[in-house]
Parts: sequence; structure tokens; C-alpha cells
Amino acid sequence: MNKGFRVLLAVALVVGLGALFPGASGAATKPNTELTVSAASSLTDVFPVIADAFTKRYPGTEIKFNFAGSSTIMNQVIAGAPVDVVATASEPTMQIGVDSKQVLRPLIFARNSMTIAVPAGNPANIKSLADLERGGLLLGVCDPVVPCGATAVEIFAKNKLDVTPVTRELDVRSLLGKVISGDLDAGIVYITDVKAAGSKVEFIEIPVKENVMTTYPIAMVSATENTELSNRFVNFVRFSTTSQAILRAFGFAKPW
Repeated sequence: MNKGFRVLLAVALVVGLGALFPGASGAATKPNTELTVSAASSLTDVFPVIADAFTKRYPGTEIKFNFAGSSTIMNQVIAGAPVDVVATASEPTMQIGVDSKQVLRPLIFARNSMTIAVPAGNPANIKSLADLERGGLLLGVCDPVVPCGATAVEIFAKNKLDVTPVTRELDVRSLLGKVISGDLDAGIVYITDVKAAGSKVEFIEIPVKENVMTTYPIAMVSATENTELSNRFVNFVRFSTTSQAILRAFGFAKPW
């Protein structure tokens, strides 16, 4: 067998193997480095900061966010939206995804508590939860289908309050916006949201014995085609000291 024929035969074998076994040629398949994360509205400020830390640790990755009320994003996941990871503001909402087999092995990564948000200057002179029963007060809450609304209902029941909200918003950011604008005298929102708003809003603290905590689970969506990166992000949010320090800085409580 002459040298030229041997070279042609070798080339033919490599091409043939490459067709049968794409990885046999040694050409690396480009890794999927883009992640889509759907998250509760109350995570709007903190998750992009966590994502920045994540992409610094894993250069070349890109994270895209979809923020909305927890029930909205879970409905989207169940309907087949192209999402890799989902994070909600309550365990019951996440459990809907688990029961429908759309999400896998949720992990609790943070907790949050509620507060009374009021416009700058507190024109209605709200001082405590009891003031929310005052006649004529323009009180806003989230709709009970989302965690911030369900938690508000728990607070009112726990403290035996008879209140009449004038609006029930589908996400906490919409509610907070109406408080900041002065359209509402008060609103029950997460403490993390008023901290993120800074001087745009004031708040009246709800004592621990009168308050209700909510937990935040995160999970990989079962239909994701990017299992490795999804798992990596879920574990980073829950277990990394960097992520947990960022959550504390934004006012979220420890998950345990």
C-alpha cells in the first residue's frame, strides 16, 4: 500500500467516524451558556446582582430574567414557557409545579417578612396594623393568588383585623408603585421592597409576633435542555456564601 493511498484511507475513516459519531472527530460541542430564569417580582433587584456574581464565577454565561407574580410565572412554566429555572415567593406556589411534574427538587434559599409601606411623609399618619382598619383609608394589598397577597391575608387573620382594601394587585411591585405615587395611603409589601425603594417610600415595621414570614424556593424546570447550567445556578443561589451575603444585604432572611 503506497503512502498516498494510506493518507486517503485515513481521511476517509475520520470523515466516516465523524458522520456516525459526531463527537469522534474531537470537535467540542459548543456548551449552552444561556439561562432563562423566571422569578417572583420581589426578586427583581437582588437576582440581577446574584447573576452578576454567578457570571463572574462562570465566565461566558448569560442569564435572562422574567419577573412577575409567583402564580403568573408558575402558570407560564406549566404552560410550557421556555424557562430553565424558576424561583417563587412561596412554597405552595412552587408545590403546584412539583405536583404537575414541571419542576424538580426545590430548595429554600431565603425568607422574607411583610411591612406597611406608606408614601413619603406618611400623610395618613399610619402607626400600626390597627390603623389599617380606619374608615376611608386607601389600603392596597396583593391579590391572594400571589404570595404577598396570601401572606397579607394571614397577617389580617392573625391580628383579627377587619380591613377593606381598595385594590388587589397581581404583583408586589405594582402595589408598591401605587404607594409611592400617593394613590394609596398604605400597602402591605415585603420589607425587601421598601428597602430597595429607598427614600421614595416610608414604612411602618410590623412586630415579629404580629408578622408572617414567607419562604422562597428555587428549582430547575424539568423541561430544560440546559440541565448542567440550571443545576449550577440553583446551587449557587442556595449554597454559595456570595449569593447568601447578597440576599442578606437586600434584606432577605436566612433560609434556615
